[in-house]
Amino acid sequence: QVQLLESGGGLVQAGGSLRLSCAASGLTFSGYRMAWFRQSPGKERQFVASISGGNISKYYADSVKGRFIISRDNAKNTVYLQMNSLKPEDTANYYCAGVASNSGVIRDGLTYFYWGQGTQVTISS
Repeated sequence: QVQLLESGGGLVQAGGSLRLSCAASGLTFSGYRMAWFRQSPGKERQFVASISGGNISKYYADSVKGRFIISRDNAKNTVYLQMNSLKPEDTANYYCAGVASNSGVIRDGLTYFYWGQGTQVTISS
């Protein structure tokens, strides 16, 4: 079965950096668009970033443009989220998600079929 496992979360001071990783198994990784979403208590799930299967097309939420970078290593079946200039507002549980390429609306969580369990990111001020 498909499994997405996030790692790399933790507590970081505002202005710092953190890199999240998502290791995928049970699917042909290069054929899937991958994305990161985040959610904090009392808030709606938010799109963060997405990357195409071929590592060509990338999309970012306006709130993270210029600060976050999504990338993938298909040889390692892993997608990354490099987070820089972190702000307290970035505090959330971050989820990795995947969907077959060319399916659905990129920024819509309902598009994605497979989800990880999440990794907590906490930014202190």
